[in-house]
Amino acid sequence: MTASDGTGTAIPDATGATASEGTKVTASDGTGIAIPDATGVTASQGTKVTASGGSGLAAPGGAGTTAPDGVRTSASGGARPSVPDRAHPSVRSGAGASTSGGAGASASGGAGASAPGGAGVSVPDGADSERLARVFLSRVVEPGDETGGRWVRELGAVAVARRLREGTPRLPGVSDKRWAGLRARAERADPRRDLAAAREAGVRFLCPGDTEWPAQLNDLGDARPTGLWVRGRPHLRMWALRSVAVVGARACTEYGAHMAATLAAGLAERGWVVVSGGAYGVDGAAHRGTLAGGGATVAVLACGVDRPYPRGHTELINRVAQQGLVIGELPPGDHPTPSRFLVRNRVIAALTRGTVVVEAAHRSGSLVTARAAQRLGRHTMGVPGPATSALSAGVHELLRGGAVLVTDAAEIVELVGDMGELAPDRRGPVLPCDLLDADARQVLAALPGHGTAAPDDIARDARTTPDDVIARLYELRSLGYVERHGEGWRLTRQAVISARADRTGC
Repeated sequence: MTASDGTGTAIPDATGATASEGTKVTASDGTGIAIPDATGVTASQGTKVTASGGSGLAAPGGAGTTAPDGVRTSASGGARPSVPDRAHPSVRSGAGASTSGGAGASASGGAGASAPGGAGVSVPDGADSERLARVFLSRVVEPGDETGGRWVRELGAVAVARRLREGTPRLPGVSDKRWAGLRARAERADPRRDLAAAREAGVRFLCPGDTEWPAQLNDLGDARPTGLWVRGRPHLRMWALRSVAVVGARACTEYGAHMAATLAAGLAERGWVVVSGGAYGVDGAAHRGTLAGGGATVAVLACGVDRPYPRGHTELINRVAQQGLVIGELPPGDHPTPSRFLVRNRVIAALTRGTVVVEAAHRSGSLVTARAAQRLGRHTMGVPGPATSALSAGVHELLRGGAVLVTDAAEIVELVGDMGELAPDRRGPVLPCDLLDADARQVLAALPGHGTAAPDDIARDARTTPDDVIARLYELRSLGYVERHGEGWRLTRQAVISARADRTGC
């Protein structure tokens, strides 16, 4: 950028602040930043560079862009800067600040001020800079990193992203090795590229504070996701209000798959959203059961939502995205790791009202979800299995530790639902002998299974008098339980069959 002091003498590199203190500097034609003659620009070290209305280098007074040598730029023409105050992007010689006052141009061949999201990227205002910073952090910081969450809480996402990009000042609480790893990731991160890839895949990015952000995720504290990548049309926050997680073993039995699908279908019929992890086994059965019942389901992945995993569930996850939602913390194209599966489970636990574990061995990852739900104060439920099954041993241990035993969707809804959503009373069938009074049942039980018996013998076995026995026998005769043969009484064929079939009931 060349400038004149008003006498026609060219001052080289005005952006590098080479003019002497108090010298009036104006930009010449062809620089890409138009500063009219009336614009007073002082450019010595520590002085303030000002530009009046209509200039290409526009920043409001007091919120200017600070150059490395201490030069401060500001404007009085009312133009809004694209660099927010807290970002403080560096403006070096030959690289102008990108503007938003209608010019939108940047000096020095289009190289804008450095942004948290990558070199040569101009920083937008307010919410956009926050979103870019969080997209950047989703690429750099691992999900569930509480140290990173504390940085964001104390410093703000924009400031953390800038310090990771620039390398200074160093963020607190990290070793040299970890800082080097974060810096290496930061150098390769490009949030604008990630957002472009997401748009092409039909994916949106949610930040805390967005209207679609599920507020219950804030219960995770510093382990709260930096943001969520969402694939699918429904409103995540609305769906999460009535949701239940159904999780379990990948290598489940036929019993486990049947129970998961049955529970999920029952929850869908009752208007509940089923959340699971999209994995083989119980997760897949829960998603399929919900979809088959025309219900709503959410898959929480441990990888980029544009890259379904496991590969064998590509068709299922794509179907979930069409009818429901696929969400994750990792940016497009990112791959899963064992540790990412475990930290993903905290999102499933926090997002839902309760977690149901169908089958799980002692070291199953689904128990991680259940224990996270317990820590968060969510309902934790387990479906019992055979006492000899290793795949149910983890569930049984969970039940002994305070989880609630459930066997169908009605029992789940009774626990997680609103007041009055009760499961029906569980009772066996009402048998004919249940309608008899106690004395009549006692006389009926005293009759032999084969042959006849005299009233005196029946009275002795029933521990009552012969007169009372005769009265009860005629009552039983009218109901079809007994019949008289000479001086004795015996059971009818109908009573014998009923007694054999329902021996425990009578």
